[in-house]
Amino acid sequence: MIDVKNIRHLYSRAGFGLRFDQLNETANLTIKQAVNKLLLQAEISEPADIIAGNISYKDFLQANEGTKKMFLQEQRQQEKALNIDWINKMSTTKAVLREKMTLFWHNHFACRTQNAWYAQQLNNIQREHAIGNFRTLLIEVAKSPAMLQFLNNQQNQKNHPNENFARELMELFTIGRGNYTEQDVKESARAFTGWGFNKDGKFVNRLNLHDTGSKTFLGKSGNFTGEDVIDMLLAKKETAHFICNKLYRNFVNETPDPAHVDAMANTFFNSNYEIKPLLLFLFNADWFYAEKNMANLIKSPVDFIVGLNRQFYITYQNPDVVLQFERALGQVLFYPPNVAGWPGGRNWIDSSSLMYRIKIPSTVLNGGVIDFSGKVDPEDEAFIASSHKQQQAVVTKVQAGADWDKVLSSIKHLTKNALAQTLLAPALNNNLTAIVNTTADTKTLLVELVSTPEYQLC
Repeated sequence: MIDVKNIRHLYSRAGFGLRFDQLNETANLTIKQAVNKLLLQAEISEPADIIAGNISYKDFLQANEGTKKMFLQEQRQQEKALNIDWINKMSTTKAVLREKMTLFWHNHFACRTQNAWYAQQLNNIQREHAIGNFRTLLIEVAKSPAMLQFLNNQQNQKNHPNENFARELMELFTIGRGNYTEQDVKESARAFTGWGFNKDGKFVNRLNLHDTGSKTFLGKSGNFTGEDVIDMLLAKKETAHFICNKLYRNFVNETPDPAHVDAMANTFFNSNYEIKPLLLFLFNADWFYAEKNMANLIKSPVDFIVGLNRQFYITYQNPDVVLQFERALGQVLFYPPNVAGWPGGRNWIDSSSLMYRIKIPSTVLNGGVIDFSGKVDPEDEAFIASSHKQQQAVVTKVQAGADWDKVLSSIKHLTKNALAQTLLAPALNNNLTAIVNTTADTKTLLVELVSTPEYQLC
């Protein structure tokens, strides 16, 4: 039996929400067919390619002060452009599941770099392998200049091992705390000595800096390399469990069900860490559609922004406004708070961010003005002060437009209740029912609905 409620739930978790114009194309699909459709569309991979090349750090150091300043300004513009490009990609792509998983891996392998070219490389690695093989993804991430730089493996060499990457590899990327010892960290660091990158942004294994001595890791001894350590971590089922527990918290419920996570981990481990079979299992599971797992997650800021963009076909004449939204809501792409990433869940909401979440939809859809007081990017403060434009920076005309003709033409056949049930994950309560019953104008109704607290849930 077709269940629109379940289809809507699937699209909100495996994508960024169900658009009105998708109601017809999903109307006769079973859940299994809908999942297969999402996976088929996810075969499309659209790499980011707006950053053409790299300026080496050595060249930067040798430049004069004027050139350095220009270089830093260019890097800043590239960072912004990369961020906006990804938001646009998520807002328009048909491959929503690939982009949703890219966003998941972006937070799982949290990384910060001031080199936009390196950030783009890592983003493309996560996108290319988003629904592929986790081992391949992990090794490619570990060899990326962004991660090698961020976790100091560029400085990791024999006789002077640096433990940063080895520690985070186990604690955050694979097996999780409690499944390794401090000695394992030290021995693992030795295995990764020599891993680095050259001025062209390509991985190099500097054999002259590699520790070739015997190492004892997770109870086994040998002349282990970085790949050996990764394979030994993946051979432990605890790694599959750690990843699946995190996936469950992100896609199902913040309170994991041990039996469900175990079932996911069995699927993941037995498929040699293929991601696609795991997603097929997850999205086809009966418990994924249980009432307790619906409308129970708070949308991340990016989910919120992208979902709004997709539903109303929003375009921004001033794309920097999107960056201000991200800052105000607490999730700036490519700038996680630390190596553990954004904590998510209830941490997304405080009194300030909730106010912005309620205000942003009506402001964007009506082309209004929004006050970002107290939310100026610290890296922009010097520029703002020097140009005497602080008021302009924090009180911004959104300059955005929805394609109302397209939206309204796609909902002619829908009742007001159906509109509300497509937009909102929770069941209609008295307040929502009152909004539906008392708002005659369809456009006004849509704006009212996306400005409710309930719109923050998925």
